[in-house]
Amino acid sequence: MALMRIGSRGSQLALWQANHIAVLIREQGHEAEIEIIHTTGDKVRDVALAKVGTKGMFTKEIEDALSAGAIDLAVHSLKDLPTELSPKFELAAIPRREDPRDVLCSAKYSSIQELPQNARVGTSSLRRQAQLRAFRPDLRIDSLRGNVDTRLRKLQEGDYDAIILAVAGVKRLGRTELVRQIIPEDVMCPAAGQGALAIEIRCGDNETKKRLRFLNDPETFSATTCERALLQTLGGGCQVPIGALAVNRNGRLHLQAVVAHPEGSEILRESGEGNDPKELGRSLGAALLRKGAQRILEAVYSGAVPLPEQP
Repeated sequence: MALMRIGSRGSQLALWQANHIAVLIREQGHEAEIEIIHTTGDKVRDVALAKVGTKGMFTKEIEDALSAGAIDLAVHSLKDLPTELSPKFELAAIPRREDPRDVLCSAKYSSIQELPQNARVGTSSLRRQAQLRAFRPDLRIDSLRGNVDTRLRKLQEGDYDAIILAVAGVKRLGRTELVRQIIPEDVMCPAAGQGALAIEIRCGDNETKKRLRFLNDPETFSATTCERALLQTLGGGCQVPIGALAVNRNGRLHLQAVVAHPEGSEILRESGEGNDPKELGRSLGAALLRKGAQRILEAVYSGAVPLPEQP
């Protein structure tokens, strides 16, 4: 029996995820304990995420603890993990994915289509903002930070007419009471890796890798590898207006991807099928670059486009 020390952020959702993995590890006959680690993204709460602009803002301090040997594994939301890992680390497993789509939560309205003119919608995601504005350019988009409970409380208090969250988060926390619409992926393409967890370990720690192998879901691993290959080709992180969703259809991967101007004024789309996850992701990423994705992304990185305002 081995003691497995798990590093996690301290948010409700992060702790749910870490405890979920801890239970599965204990079922294999090992001991597991959770170490809470505060990250840059947790400390900066008064600025829209897109304005922070730090790659790995939800993972760096956890990786520092992993490198120092203070923990044996880290549990991340995969969409928060940079596509390029340091050579010191590797992914031991990606467990079976929850629903990767986004949801509209509202106390009054049942869908994006039913929101009134100039309705106030909360999100700090450029990806969500861009696609929402393309679909409903009349809406007012305001920044929304905090954990799931905080965001839902602000909605219930009337600060927003609706907010956009990930299906996975509200389902895992049992907070689906204000979910009104699961947004179709052709309206709002999810973030690469959304709904999936990443189990990160020190590179070369073969004993830990062997103990955690049971957690890996090959279908999820393949789909998210494809999405992350596209993201890496585009040079994007977790706070850029890029969507990617890969699904297995009849033994082949189908990938759809979006690069959108934050104002919704331009949306580039590509889709394709293939058997090699990385090759499919890279090829669609290259196709989006040929269509002009680099111009949109450079405008975001340079600060030339407006970001969600803090209320």
